[in-house]
This record gives sequence, C-alpha cells and structure tokens, in this order.
Amino acid sequence: MSTAAGQRVTVHLEVNGLWREAVVEPRRTLADLLREDLDLTGTHLACETGVCGNCNVLLDGESVRACLMFAVQAEGRSLLTVEGLAADDGTLGDLQQAFHDHHGLQCGFCTPAMLLTAHEHLREHPDGGTDEQIREAISGVLCRCTGYEQIIASIRAAAEAGP
Repeated sequence: MSTAAGQRVTVHLEVNGLWREAVVEPRRTLADLLREDLDLTGTHLACETGVCGNCNVLLDGESVRACLMFAVQAEGRSLLTVEGLAADDGTLGDLQQAFHDHHGLQCGFCTPAMLLTAHEHLREHPDGGTDEQIREAISGVLCRCTGYEQIIASIRAAAEAGP
C-alpha cells in the first residue's frame, strides 16, 4: 500500500464479537489502535519489540504481538482481547476466575497476555495437556513476578473445571 504522509485509512475489524471501525495512519500499530482508539487498555505495552509478549492478543484465534502488527493488517479480521474473556455483564470468565482463585496474577502486568495465551492453549488442549505443554504455551509471555507456578495451576484448574 502506497500512501502519502499523513494519509489515513479506515480499518474494519471484529473486536470481542463486535464490528468496529477506526480511521488510522497506516503506520499505527494494532496495540495503539486498541488502547488509544478503541479504549481497550487491557493490551499492555512493555518492550515494544515483540520480546516480552505482554501485548499478545488473539487474531483469528492465534496469538500475535500487537506492538509489531500494523492496525491495517487486521482489516476484516477477528480479534479477541482480554476484555472479551469476561461475561457481557462484566463478571469474570471461567479462566479469569481460575487465575483469581489460584493466584495466577501477582502485579497483573502480564495477566492479560497470559489469559489470552491460556485461552488459546485450552482451545487446543481442553484437558489442559501436560504441565510441560502449559509451560511451552506460556513461554512467550514474560512474567516480571516469576509467578509461573501459580499461572500453571490456574490453567490446570480452568481445564479441570471444563468449558
């Protein structure tokens, strides 16, 4: 796509089950679109180089680094953010509740990305898989508090509770 400086484009995407539209510069990241244009601040920015994974969201069901992706690349696609895991009335979803019950969140900074990564993992492994498979699944999201054991226990509990 060739655009002149300052040119803006309209992006249409499904976010948490609702079709949304935003007018952005082609260089705007998906993370900035979510946080600044759509007011979905659960997507956290840390390293902004794709290393830490704290900006993970699910695009068409697969994890992507929102800090590395342009918003225009999400045109016509389906996106799930941490806000989409809660019930319509705002109560915690089952996975979120398991993280709460099993202390899978400490400072909370990595929690949105961990929850989405766990959601993706549990879709592929409804029984939770092995602890090693869970560790592998969450290995792309860095936790500053080293709370991985509680996160694994939370994911395991969510799997045991079922869909």
